[in-house]
Amino acid sequence: MRLLPWTGADGQACYLSTDDPHSPLSRLADDIEEAQLACAEQVLEGVRAVLRDGKAGEHAVRFALVRAVESLGDALRVAVSRGQRLHHGDE
Repeated sequence: MRLLPWTGADGQACYLSTDDPHSPLSRLADDIEEAQLACAEQVLEGVRAVLRDGKAGEHAVRFALVRAVESLGDALRVAVSRGQRLHHGDE
């Protein structure tokens, strides 16, 4: 079972049951994971810029923190999903 990089409407984890890493849904999940990781890199750059700016106000800092938390959540989901697939490949 592959943990997908999105949740269902109720916030529950979504899984894909397939042995085909090239299925359309697997490829879509791969593309979304790559986009999430690229976004996380951009967010990290932005957060660092806000933190370096001694004049950044509370709104800017809170916005940066919210985006960082979102990106961290996405990156952790990708890491868990890929770790599970690596572990499964060892069996």
